[in-house]
Amino acid sequence: MNRFAKYVFAAALSFAATAACAQLGGKFVRIVVPFAAGGVQDILARSMSNELGQALGTSVIVENRAGAGGTIGTAAVAKSVPDGTMLSMSAASHTINGSLYAKLPYDPIKDFTPVAHVGNASYVLMISAETPAKSVAEFLKYAKANPGKLNYASAGNGSATHLSMAYFVGLGGLDMVHIPFKATGEAVNEVMTGRAQAVIAANIGALPYVKDARVKLIGVTGATRSRFLPDIPAIAESGLPGYEFDSWFGLLGPAGIPHGTVEQLNAAVAKLLKDPVILERLAKQGIEPQAMSAEAFGKLLAADFGKMAKVVKASGARVD
Repeated sequence: MNRFAKYVFAAALSFAATAACAQLGGKFVRIVVPFAAGGVQDILARSMSNELGQALGTSVIVENRAGAGGTIGTAAVAKSVPDGTMLSMSAASHTINGSLYAKLPYDPIKDFTPVAHVGNASYVLMISAETPAKSVAEFLKYAKANPGKLNYASAGNGSATHLSMAYFVGLGGLDMVHIPFKATGEAVNEVMTGRAQAVIAANIGALPYVKDARVKLIGVTGATRSRFLPDIPAIAESGLPGYEFDSWFGLLGPAGIPHGTVEQLNAAVAKLLKDPVILERLAKQGIEPQAMSAEAFGKLLAADFGKMAKVVKASGARVD
């Protein structure tokens, strides 16, 4: 590349960065994680924040605003200025809450702008090694033979770990006691110690225990087997037909963000999802990357809202 070409290239990069900052009002972008640090959404947001900032030509910071099943942080985003500078790293719990909570300070669909889909992840049914079952079918049989005597742990009322297991219990016609905790790690620990018999955890929370003798991983929650756990059958194929529960991950903003800003943010995320470094980080979290347009992401949200309404109804869960 000659000197003139290098100058033109450098000028183009500078112009792109300046345009990005200008479109975002010259402000940094804040990604709100509506749950405590250390969870899937938190790790995901932090794993791509630096590179996203570089792609946008501005700074991106991650902020945890936990509480009330993710509704506090989500409400803050819904009420923020719609200029693209405040987004949430959301997941299936966003659409779940629309049916789970009797009242919400926002509408999960109307009060948000779909910005960028990041990927999908399934969950894993883990049972205590002290439980005699070795498969989903055997666990269902064991639970039915011991109504009211078995516990399942979760990361809290209304969490995906709660709803996925409540859906399993409801669809399987089981009688199990729900023991809510504050984080997935605490719930998994209860199963490892034998104080609880089952937990459904996201891939990232289950992958470290594949070879742990204290637990058994007996089924994944997706419609098919996970590429991260190819030897573990789907729950639907191994004892409970019709069961399916997985989660999307993506960036949402308040309603009314200008189309141009949405396109800019969406393109930046799509670019990251082609970066080998980012893809490796997502793989370590058990997340399948999937870029899509903002319009397609909006359709996914609407469809998932309807799907999760059925899951919540089948589970019998409700938060007043």
